Amino acid sequence: MRKCGGSIGGSPADRMGGMELRELNIGCFGGGTGLPSLLGGLKSNPWLTLNAVVTMFDSGGSSGQLKDELGVLPPGDVLKCALALARNEGEARRVLLARLPTLEHHEKLGGHTGGNLLLSMMEQYSGDFLAAVDGLRGLLGCRGRVWPVTIERASICAEYQDGSLSEGEVEVDAEQLRGHQVKRLWLAPDASIHPTVADAIRGFDAVIIGPGSFFTSLMPPVLVRGVKEALAEVRGPVILIANLLTEGRGMSGFTAADAARWIEKAIGRPVDVVIANSEGPSPEVLARYAVEHKTPLEIGDLDSECQLVLGQFWRKDIARHDRRRLSFAVWSVLTDRLLRANPHSSRTSTLVV
Repeated sequence: MRKCGGSIGGSPADRMGGMELRELNIGCFGGGTGLPSLLGGLKSNPWLTLNAVVTMFDSGGSSGQLKDELGVLPPGDVLKCALALARNEGEARRVLLARLPTLEHHEKLGGHTGGNLLLSMMEQYSGDFLAAVDGLRGLLGCRGRVWPVTIERASICAEYQDGSLSEGEVEVDAEQLRGHQVKRLWLAPDASIHPTVADAIRGFDAVIIGPGSFFTSLMPPVLVRGVKEALAEVRGPVILIANLLTEGRGMSGFTAADAARWIEKAIGRPVDVVIANSEGPSPEVLARYAVEHKTPLEIGDLDSECQLVLGQFWRKDIARHDRRRLSFAVWSVLTDRLLRANPHSSRTSTLVV
């Protein structure tokens, strides 16, 4: 049986076919640059309590280096989400995303962001990554919670259509760019969700997945053991925000419907709503991305019971969802699915936001 958002029974709004507003507890899954952008747009909505459930399998850059050298969990994705939820996001980003110069006798510190070093130091001091993240949240005055999906060390592994294999976030991304199509994705070793995070997920009114690099930011969190079971207890809708572009030759022909099927297989329940872009930028901008073998993500053949919500979210030359428009689209879906007495039943909605 499909689980999707319903209405508040027994209230005057329910009896009169209206709406009764209440605070909604929302879980946002992903990582990279997509999840912080979504959080930054949603955090100004006073009716939303935000929770970022963040991928923990970064193997490149400053995060990967700190993981290898200090034995800490990769801090980068968690840091970016905390900054997006910070009371003063601009100032916090300016200070904590600045990279340290190479210093004499301290060469290993060079190139790392101040925020990555701070979070790693807090983890080593407390001995508990969840406590370190909560401490950073308090320091930044975050409007919402940031949950690392697991505190167990693991790597993303992929098998491709030609039978070849790769391990690590950076390597999986690189193989896609080279034209290898992902056939299977898993974590090695298996990683389990932290019980505190599982409890938090069970309390969500709805779940949002995306946007972000599909196989290295969106899929890994839902592959963690225990996430599927926690999501089964979420009564509200699962909402997938489709990416604007494919991600290299290995995703040629990949669609939003394919993304929904991958997610559904991992979580064991349907994707109820897909939010997708309806209009691209100028041909000149598209041509620039085409050189990198990145093309607009097509909708594809969605399940007949999955609601498609369309809007123009690509507003500038860079391929990034417009924060404000996306936040309004998400709020429209949430009010329709969770707050209206008679939820909208049409499969396709075209939003002008």
